[in-house]
Amino acid sequence: MVHNAYDSFQLLKDCPARIDAVESYGSKLFAGCYDGSLRIYSPPESSASDPSELHQETYVLETTVSGFSKKPIVAMEVLASRELLLSLSESIAFHGLPNLETVAVITKAKGANAYSWDDRRGYLCFSRQKRVCVYKHDGGGGFVEVRDYGVPDTVKSISWTGENICLGIRKEYVILNTANGTISEVFPSGRVAPPLVISLPSGELILGKENIGVFVDQNGKLLQTERLCWSEAPTAIVIQNPYAIALLPRRVEIRLLRSPYPLIQTIVLQNIRRLVKSNNAVIVGLDNSVYVLFPVSIGAQIVQLTASGNFEEALALCKLLPPEESSLRAAKESSIHTRFAHYLFDNGSYEEAMEHFLASQVDITHVLSMYPSIVLPKTTIIPQPEKMVDVSGDEASLSRGSSGISDDMESSSPRYFLESEDNEALESKKMSHNTLMALIKYLQKRRPAIIEKATSEGTEEVISDAVGKTYGAYDSSKSKKSSKGRGTIPLNSGAREMAAILDTALLQALLHTGQSGAAIELLKGVNYCDVKICEEILMKSKSYPALLELFKSNLMHHEALKLLNQLSEESKSNQSQTEATQIFSPELIIEYLKPLCRTDPMLVLEYSMLVLESCPTQTIDLFLSGNISADLVNSYLKQHAPSMQGRYLELMMAMNETAVSGNLQNEMVQIYLSEVLDLYAAKSAQQQWDEKDHPPERKKLLSALESISGYSPQPLLKRLPRDALYEERAVILGKMNQHELALSIYVHKLHAPDLALAYCDRIYESVSYLPSGKPSSNIYLTVLQIYLNPKKSAKDFAKRIVAVGSFESSDTTKMMDSVLSSKVKGGRSKKIVAIEGAEDMRFGLSSSTDSGRSDVDAEEPMEEGDSTVMISEVLDLLSQRWERINGAQALKLLPRETKLQNLLPFLAPLLRNSSEAHRNYSVIKSLRQSENLQVKEELYKHRKGVAQVTSESMCSLCNKKIGTSVFAVYPNGKTLVHFVCFRDSQGMKAVSKTSHGRRR
Repeated sequence: MVHNAYDSFQLLKDCPARIDAVESYGSKLFAGCYDGSLRIYSPPESSASDPSELHQETYVLETTVSGFSKKPIVAMEVLASRELLLSLSESIAFHGLPNLETVAVITKAKGANAYSWDDRRGYLCFSRQKRVCVYKHDGGGGFVEVRDYGVPDTVKSISWTGENICLGIRKEYVILNTANGTISEVFPSGRVAPPLVISLPSGELILGKENIGVFVDQNGKLLQTERLCWSEAPTAIVIQNPYAIALLPRRVEIRLLRSPYPLIQTIVLQNIRRLVKSNNAVIVGLDNSVYVLFPVSIGAQIVQLTASGNFEEALALCKLLPPEESSLRAAKESSIHTRFAHYLFDNGSYEEAMEHFLASQVDITHVLSMYPSIVLPKTTIIPQPEKMVDVSGDEASLSRGSSGISDDMESSSPRYFLESEDNEALESKKMSHNTLMALIKYLQKRRPAIIEKATSEGTEEVISDAVGKTYGAYDSSKSKKSSKGRGTIPLNSGAREMAAILDTALLQALLHTGQSGAAIELLKGVNYCDVKICEEILMKSKSYPALLELFKSNLMHHEALKLLNQLSEESKSNQSQTEATQIFSPELIIEYLKPLCRTDPMLVLEYSMLVLESCPTQTIDLFLSGNISADLVNSYLKQHAPSMQGRYLELMMAMNETAVSGNLQNEMVQIYLSEVLDLYAAKSAQQQWDEKDHPPERKKLLSALESISGYSPQPLLKRLPRDALYEERAVILGKMNQHELALSIYVHKLHAPDLALAYCDRIYESVSYLPSGKPSSNIYLTVLQIYLNPKKSAKDFAKRIVAVGSFESSDTTKMMDSVLSSKVKGGRSKKIVAIEGAEDMRFGLSSSTDSGRSDVDAEEPMEEGDSTVMISEVLDLLSQRWERINGAQALKLLPRETKLQNLLPFLAPLLRNSSEAHRNYSVIKSLRQSENLQVKEELYKHRKGVAQVTSESMCSLCNKKIGTSVFAVYPNGKTLVHFVCFRDSQGMKAVSKTSHGRRR
């Protein structure tokens, strides 16, 4: 016996006649005896109990109705809704209550052995031999026969099932369809025990098969695989929720009507004849006495079940508490769930235990108190468990203690929890893993509601602060980090405190079970993990990805970036490249910084310096994709990483030249020039400088000077040394449109006619693409002047160098002497021709700083002296670029002594091209004259057109005769209109076009 669901009480004893049927009516007891009399028993007159139910006291005989029935009464039933007493004896009779006057007797029921009453519809069915009859109560005192059915065999048990009837005949159960009389088989009945059909309140049926009760629906279909098993085959069953009470040969057996249908109580009684359900009890009829099984109160049963450790049964009974006791029910269920959870936890059913902790709605700190290895925020008060057992091995020490909650149902009920022996060995790591996995599932189920509450609480505080209200002492900083300040959680922040406890514990449990991926996902979302505790644990366990997410979620970017840099450095220094350090690379720092470009560019610049040298391209791409100001980046690099400034500007130019401002271009060229000047100073000190040598620094500077257009040449020119870097000076002068000075350097200082020619080509081609589209050959005439009159070009060079600010005036003489004393050098021989009679030669020396061309309009006499003419270079230039040079002006510049034969490579193609052009122009002129004649001929032809106007000619617009009016003819020569009509039609077209344009 598990617990007492019913208390047995002997209501009456020593009845003079054998009792064959019992029934109750209010507080009265009807006993149908073998002699056909009806004995009515009632409580003593001194009793003041409720008259509507049986009382737990000895009853006394109130009256005896002799001759109530001619034969023994087989069964009785009180129809309370109709105030009738149904009795089965030689037939079925109905008596009115409470006076027991005869209302109706169904004579056709003579010999009936079983019946069933449908109180909802007022239908009665009974079996007689191999017939089943159905009667209907007409609402008054009569019954009307509905139908009579034939069945295969004698009916042993009968019950309504909806609108059909379930019959237990000798060998099987069948369903009788009352609409058409068809019979459908259900399954065979038992071989020994008679059939037994019991109707459940839900409308389902229990069909007996020996000692087994089978559940079927109203159509006879099996409902479940479980069976209600009795210790013996019952002869009668009474259903009183939540129990099924069965009458066995020598006892009454009570089982819980819920799988697995456990035995609840056994009541031993001898010679039991009847088992009847009353409104508040179960009546057990013996031969000469009556016992009543009074149900024990639900609360008392719950106390018994809880004390004995039958928690599931106790929880099932809690659902039967009346609705008005909902608060008591919730408290009892919570307490039982908590006790049951501890019991299951002690027995190793960790997941089931957590399910009951979840159902109990107990505070999570109570559950976490069983896990002392889980470190929680210091501000949280954790209730100490009564006893703890370490089962963690090396990882965690788990507490498994009994509940600390006192039960309000009984003051001294024992606690049924497994006690651990003092010398019990530590349990396996698998057990520790299972306990933690159960905890993880529990916390994950509790988390959504707690996080939602914490988030809404934070939102309310932010809103209240925005409107100038405060709900208590709350940190002035409302960032996520401060709102989750684990060390100093505000007193009024209960939800966030609980969220911090939950997330901190959940993170640790995930780490202990090796679920680092799940831990990272937890930290990526909204979380309230305690930073200090979690940082220490993650650092100790070397869970660096999770630690980075912890810093990131709490806006601790400095700490995260420092850790990333440290891990990256360790990865570089670790030669073995272990798995722990291999995943950390400088690129991770760049990925971390990308989302911060818009919010904290200075932080991005600070920590990008750590990876700029190792990952320059990715870092520059970070600056570009993050829309960080290039000037800001350049300024920061100039101050903190000057060695990388040039590299940054180079990559900027390579990736997106249009995005680089003139200031940055000038900065880059200045950096290149500084590198070259440092190289020049070092080599000059060692006397190893060679102007013709082009180390990488000079190549880079020259390339930048030629390709970049946004820098300022004047400051660069002032930084150049006086006696070196002539090629750079020439390029800079060219950018200043000082073409004559640049060419003088190429010719006199660098002695490089090929460079001078290439320079002229660049200038010529750039001018060719100007909007005017008129190419200029004056740049070639300028270099011719330099070749033909070196002395004068040297004087102009020295003067104009001072004018552009390259040297001081004191250096002018040195510069001029240096130019004049320069000898023509090269691999091939140079023709030097003395110029005589040069006073007749005139050439222009003026130079335009805007266009970069020297004009020869103003001619000056050539200087006489010992200056030499570079005639070989002149002839080479004329032969190579004859198509770009004005031949007439070039011939004026040449000395008179120049041999015509030497000019043949220049004049021959020039004249050939000139004569070909003249011929082409003549052809074009002739073609245009011919075209003009053709147009004139076409004009004359159209003018010869004839339009005939007769008296019948009509205007195509107004359909009136033209007569002698002025008319117009359309180009087809046939359509005639009045001139006035034509003019009006043209005006209307113009107006319609104008109005249409306005509407659009």
